[in-house]
Amino acid sequence: MLGEVIWAVARGSVYSAGFVTVMTVLGLVASPMALLAIPAAVLIGFAFASAGAAVTAFIRDWRDFDLVQLALLPMFLFSGTFFPISVYPEPLRLVIEWTPLYHAVNLLRGLTTGTAGFEQLGNVAYLVGMAILALTIATLRLRRQLLK
Repeated sequence: MLGEVIWAVARGSVYSAGFVTVMTVLGLVASPMALLAIPAAVLIGFAFASAGAAVTAFIRDWRDFDLVQLALLPMFLFSGTFFPISVYPEPLRLVIEWTPLYHAVNLLRGLTTGTAGFEQLGNVAYLVGMAILALTIATLRLRRQLLK
């Protein structure tokens, strides 16, 4: 399980370095802080790979992957990736702000546009906490399954 997480993080690191390179070549980098998007993307990859490992540890059969898509699709659509979450009513906005992808988008947007501030430290803390919690859950669940 840990090998799978490491492999996902390694792939994500290469992809993020490629994206930042392309952004720089095309003149889309607004601040030197954009270089911090690479380690931020590594953290995001680690958090989501750990969450994926935790979820996978509870999958009973292939039909459970539909439930994964049921969670991922709304998070992808409503996390602020395509348009600001300010267009949503306040109760829905509060729900969105608790999703991990919102924190990932907010962190990377702040770094690449040069508007990063203390809010991004909260995003980092959220993602670190998510990664540690998910990795712990995955480890405990798989250890329990293997010792049965």
